[in-house]
Amino acid sequence: MDKIALQNTLPCVFEGRDVQSEIWLQDVTFQKGQTYLVEASSGTGKSSLCSYIIGYRKDYLGTILFDGKDIRQHSVSDWTSVRKNSLSLLFQELRLFPELTAMENVQIKNGLTGFKGRKEIEAWFERLGIADKTDAKVGRMSFGQQQRVAMIRALVQPFDFLMVDEPISHLDDVNSAIMCDIMMEEARRQGAGVIVTSIGKHMDMSYDKTFRL
Repeated sequence: MDKIALQNTLPCVFEGRDVQSEIWLQDVTFQKGQTYLVEASSGTGKSSLCSYIIGYRKDYLGTILFDGKDIRQHSVSDWTSVRKNSLSLLFQELRLFPELTAMENVQIKNGLTGFKGRKEIEAWFERLGIADKTDAKVGRMSFGQQQRVAMIRALVQPFDFLMVDEPISHLDDVNSAIMCDIMMEEARRQGAGVIVTSIGKHMDMSYDKTFRL
């Protein structure tokens, strides 16, 4: 996938409102290989945007296109392929399995494609300062530690676009910088586009384009 395009898109709950946005009700294109920041205030539809693009929600007006194809026309098998090979999302609420260990959470996704070897995954745990947590139950970890596990999970698959929704909200500056480095190293390795959302603190890096939601 090379392009994600939004054409006059708007959450249904915003219909009839006076919406001032650089994304909603606009023609916007995200290009593979580029890095984007979506800045938003609370309640402006930041997480909804991610859910629309990943196909988990359809309660929007307008059109979203993947390489010119309306995603409303995607079949279940189309979405399975997209989520396995083209799109990866780090959810704001993480959506980890608390009863599983950190490594088990990562390997559930990695097992779908076998994309990453265990040594590379363990190296990411080490760099992120959670090497001692690989066998710890996620439900017993802090939210900041869980954010790092969720980032690793998001990276263990092929993707053309990586979306990260509030990825560093509970991290200090040092761990934020490390996570940013790992994310961008993998994105560049895959030639992927990156879409970062934020309502305040965001990854400190050079963005090709910043949108105000």
